[in-house]
Amino acid sequence: MADIRDLQLLVALARHKHFTRAADDCGISQPAFSARIRKMEEGFALPLVRRGNTFLGFTREGEVVLKWARKLLADVEGMRQEIDALSSNLNGKLAVGVIPTALPFAARASAQLRRLHPNLLIEIHSLSTRLIEIRLNDFSLDAGIMYYDDADPETTDKLYEETYVLIMPKAMAPRSTGQATWSEAARLPLCLLTRDMRNRQLLDDVFKGLQEVPTIDMEASDFTAVLAQVASGTAATIAPLDVAKTFLAPGTTVQLTLVDPVVSHMVGLSIKDQSPPLPMVQALRLAVTASL
Repeated sequence: MADIRDLQLLVALARHKHFTRAADDCGISQPAFSARIRKMEEGFALPLVRRGNTFLGFTREGEVVLKWARKLLADVEGMRQEIDALSSNLNGKLAVGVIPTALPFAARASAQLRRLHPNLLIEIHSLSTRLIEIRLNDFSLDAGIMYYDDADPETTDKLYEETYVLIMPKAMAPRSTGQATWSEAARLPLCLLTRDMRNRQLLDDVFKGLQEVPTIDMEASDFTAVLAQVASGTAATIAPLDVAKTFLAPGTTVQLTLVDPVVSHMVGLSIKDQSPPLPMVQALRLAVTASL
């Protein structure tokens, strides 16, 4: 049967998708790495890895073993964290998946967490809702910040309501202050997130409900690229108020509150049910609450 070290090797292989790079990361030679993986397969009497000239992925059985390997390693990490917490020395790596619209909030929460626990390494992964769900379930993420309605209500806490503004270069703005309707937004050249992102799907639903066909000139997979188009003067966009405040300096663009209808969506903190809970995750909860 596999031991802790074997499980670490398997997870490293899943992370790097390459035998040599995974072996280097684990500090052993590639032949020794491959031999331990094969020995693990012999122990299970099942093929776990699909091989050709290169790593081709995991078999169905390998995916199951990988999922449990991540869970078992998370439990081992939890034990280590709880021991460290007794001496107020919480350290380790915390991986959080965040939808693009919640990145400003995630940045505030992680800064708060680092102030309280400076030895923590925090990884923020900007991901789609679907990828956050997948990676929470396979234990490659410790927590996710995502839309509450898309998450498991049993393991998700409500955080805040996301509201929206229309952001555009001054030359495109119908007025300099105040409000704009979604119908007015539909007539502007827009740059929005790609259609696989949940935020884009929510915006599309609003336009569909109004029987409006928006003018989509450009799409991007993250708000950095979207807002770059706005800043360059080539497009307008619809973004959460928090994103606009964080990434665009006042006076460089016009920001109008969107009405008719007024739209908001609840954002939540989703954490895979684990008993006992990781001390690092408990610390994250406290930091998130303090950042609201």
